[in-house]
Amino acid sequence: MKRTTVTLPDDLHSRVEREAKRNGVSASEVVRNALAEHFGTNGRKKELSFAAIGRSGTTEDAAAKADEILAREWTRDRLFYGGP
Repeated sequence: MKRTTVTLPDDLHSRVEREAKRNGVSASEVVRNALAEHFGTNGRKKELSFAAIGRSGTTEDAAAKADEILAREWTRDRLFYGGP
């Protein structure tokens, strides 16, 4: 494991410290978990709300019907697991 120094604004530092105390872990653990969550390295697939936004896969007027197409095609499985 490598050591890194990070400078935080006072309000963010306070939030990290509170979270660490609330969970009985170190501030370093809170920051590691937050970074792992952000970068998707915690074993879970990261949801990308904008994935394939330009590819509708249809000949419909995608710009005019974007909400309708997304509601029909974007299932939870597709968002999290990159299904067809």
